[in-house]
Formats: sequence, structure tokens, C-alpha cells
Amino acid sequence: MPPLNSIGVLLRDGAQPYPLDRLKALFDRVGARVHMLDHGRPAEPLDLVIAMGGDGTVLRALDEYPGHPVLAINYGTVGFLTSGDRSELESILTQVLAGKYVLSERLILRCDYGGKTAHAVNEVLIRTTLRMIQVEVHVNEAPIRTIRGDGVIVGTPTGSTGYLLSTGAPLVMPDVHCFILDGINEYNFSSRALILAPDSDIRLHLPALEPEQEAHLIVDGKFLVTLEAGADIRLSRSDRRAQLIFLDRNYFFHNLASRLGWQ
Repeated sequence: MPPLNSIGVLLRDGAQPYPLDRLKALFDRVGARVHMLDHGRPAEPLDLVIAMGGDGTVLRALDEYPGHPVLAINYGTVGFLTSGDRSELESILTQVLAGKYVLSERLILRCDYGGKTAHAVNEVLIRTTLRMIQVEVHVNEAPIRTIRGDGVIVGTPTGSTGYLLSTGAPLVMPDVHCFILDGINEYNFSSRALILAPDSDIRLHLPALEPEQEAHLIVDGKFLVTLEAGADIRLSRSDRRAQLIFLDRNYFFHNLASRLGWQ
């Protein structure tokens, strides 16, 4: 990573106090300029983005500043993607400024729909709001199966600690390049999550909808569009990569232990 001369700071919200004066003073000592990203995109390139919030703030930083390393400090509730909690802020920043960190590169999912493209760090969902729907799953143009339930989810290893966690899908180390496909409240007791190779081309087809049914396309928790019958959603590996900063190589297991109460 290049020298940290220009730092962007993205806040979760203004509802809680942030030690911005101490943060700026710390970077002033090393000659780094700090830009508050809620005030608009800075004119100069950024060397680092600091996301102060929960996983939602981290996803926002990765989406709005693609290609930038992101250091996440937990000001939320869960924080699987964060390097540490707010009480450790100055210690974390001191280590990062000293070059004592690990840069984790993450797979990103590309979603093509209706002539538009979105990118997902965690997952893409087709989800109903009322009645059970059917979604046909094709991989590399081969029909795999039809999912009947509340919808379907396709996620990345990063997303295995997100929405996928609630479906009972496996936890996957971020270093493993794959996609995870699962049904949402599927009406089939033999259903299982499917692990797919990262170069897979996935097509989700919505064959029909009854008059009272709705199906929504959601990417990383953000509603994109209400789908019509006959819609095709195509998913593939994105050219983008998410870059997250952690302090040691065992960060993934430390976060699992602390967030899931394994210790």
C-alpha cells in the first residue's frame, strides 16, 4: 500500500460522538490529510478509507470507493468486517501507520439486471414480500433446480457471515474463492446450500408471478428493483476486488469467536 498521505473518513451517522479531533491530530503528526467523506468526494485521490460504523457502513465504503483499502472500526452492533471496536481506535491507527497490518482482498459478485449492473460484497437476493415464489437456477446455462420459497440468495465468502448466516449456509474463509447459493425459507426439506466455482455464470429466472406476488432484487441490503415475471438476473465474478485492512492473519477466527460467542 502507498504512503498514507490522504485519508477519507466515512461515519455511520451523526447520532453518536466520534473522536475526530484525536483522529485528525494523530494523522497531523505524520503529515496525512483527513477528508470527511460525508461532505462529498475529495478532489485528491485517497490512500485509505476509514469506515466508522457497523458492517453496513463498511459495505457503503467499499461500494462508494471501489479499489480503495478500507479500515473498519466497529461503531455498530455486529461488525464481522471490522478490525476492532471504538475503544481500540487509536491503537489500531497507530499500528496501521506503522505498517503493521494485513490487507485482505475479497471476491465481489457482479449482478446484471435489466440492462444495469450492480456489485455485491456480501450477497444478491431475490426475495418475495408475501407469497412463496419459484426461481429457476441455471449455472453455466445448465438447469440446476427450481427453488420454491421466500426467494434465493447468492453470496460471497465475505457474505457467509451476513444474510447467508441466517439461512444455515456454511461459514467460508475469505481466502476461499467461491460463491454460495441457497434458498430462503425453502419449501423443501432436502434443500442444501450449493458451493460454486468463482468463474461460474449464474442465471436466476423468475418464470411467473401470481397477481398478489412481488419479488424484489436486493444487493448488499439495498433494494434495487421490483422484478416482473420472466426476469433474468445474471451473476458472475466482478473485476472489482474489496480490500479490507486487519491487524493480524487470524482476524477471521477472532471475529467469529467474539461475534458468535464461541469463547
